[in-house]
Amino acid sequence: MLPEEVLLGTLNEQYPCRELQIRQLFALYSPYLPSPPAIVVHGLEATGKSSIVKSVLDTSKVPHAIINSRECITGRHLLERTVTSCLDAIDESSEDKVDRRPYSRCENISALAIHLQRLLDGRERFVLVFDGIDRQREAPPTLLPALARFGEIIPNLSIIFIISVPRPRFLHATGVPFINFPAYTKDESIQILSKSPPQIFLEPPEDSPEYTEEQAEEDNAWVWTRFLTAVWDALAKGAARDILSFRAVADKIWRPFVAPIVDGTFGTRDFSRLMVAKRALFQSEDVLLERVVPRTEETTTSAVSKGNYCFLSQFTHDLPYYSKYLLCAAYLASYNPARQDSIYFMKASERKRRKKGGGTAAGRAGRGAKHRKIPRNLLAPSPFPLDRLLAIFHAIVPHSITPTADIYTQITTLSSIRLLVRAGPAGSDVLDPGCKWRVNFGWDYVATLGRSVGFEIAEYLAGGAE
Repeated sequence: MLPEEVLLGTLNEQYPCRELQIRQLFALYSPYLPSPPAIVVHGLEATGKSSIVKSVLDTSKVPHAIINSRECITGRHLLERTVTSCLDAIDESSEDKVDRRPYSRCENISALAIHLQRLLDGRERFVLVFDGIDRQREAPPTLLPALARFGEIIPNLSIIFIISVPRPRFLHATGVPFINFPAYTKDESIQILSKSPPQIFLEPPEDSPEYTEEQAEEDNAWVWTRFLTAVWDALAKGAARDILSFRAVADKIWRPFVAPIVDGTFGTRDFSRLMVAKRALFQSEDVLLERVVPRTEETTTSAVSKGNYCFLSQFTHDLPYYSKYLLCAAYLASYNPARQDSIYFMKASERKRRKKGGGTAAGRAGRGAKHRKIPRNLLAPSPFPLDRLLAIFHAIVPHSITPTADIYTQITTLSSIRLLVRAGPAGSDVLDPGCKWRVNFGWDYVATLGRSVGFEIAEYLAGGAE
């Protein structure tokens, strides 16, 4: 077996910025020293807890079994998975195979204790690791305290609990060692991700045949490190603090960021000019959103550089043209008083339309504002009849509606996707004129929906919007 310092050096090189935690685990599970009955390894997600614990146990050559609690549906499933994992680990570490028939059932924690006593009787030290045990489904409240006592009942057994945030005295025991894995800092995250920089040039540049692989690796590391610093300062420190999210955000915008280098617009050392040219990538928070269908670079560039409505329409449903106007009309019918419809929607008296907030500008100047009114879009939506919806719809559409447009079918479709909900009895007809409706979306959605067809709904909303 290699000396201890050599093993520690190998683990520290494999898991940087975790020297203290590796040394603590290696001291507790050294092949030459006894181990505690139970320890708790805790820390936030993506801090290296599970990987480091597994690597330390593998390096120490200690027989062990790791049970991922997220894969166990019930408490009994966890117990049976524990017995199966212990059998597999013992079969792997010894030449003699264990007869599995007596261990086919494990219905409660007492049966698990009996099975483990029988399995580990006369064997060397064994470590049982419960990964994510604090998120176990349908776990009885006595599960963790009972498992923590197993090391006292079975002398050659040690338990490791890997959890996110430990509750006070959740094991109901004293003297249990706790090893904390703090979240990676900015410098630590950049140091870890800098060890595997992606390539700038997927293919060698044709105009520079003397560009060697050593130069390419040096340029990759130089640009990638500075790029990670910019990503952290702009996006990751507020919305992607764990190292996995940080890497995911950096990978998303890496290719658009180095595109000017690939096409020859900038050199590999023109980082400041590259940051100015690609600052829109760091100003937009779209990379923080996970999508099933990824957006192309062309769509991202046009959304940032052009002030059109194509980008806005991506945040709404892919609805037909008239359905968007129907939703705008429904929102106005829900939030505008019916008595003011003639003011906002009569095209013959458009020049007399009052300003937002009700009343003319001269009339408001003479009155003292005793009470500040709440904007109507912050209140609950009011029900409205179908005929009022259609009247507002015909008033706000900027052109005459073609007779082929099946408006009623589109209303039914909007009801089926729950954008419009009925406020009357559940058994009434969907298209009954007496049936009342209510919108099932908010101001941000309808404002974006209106702008996608060039309709500013705030100009028609009584009292304005905030």
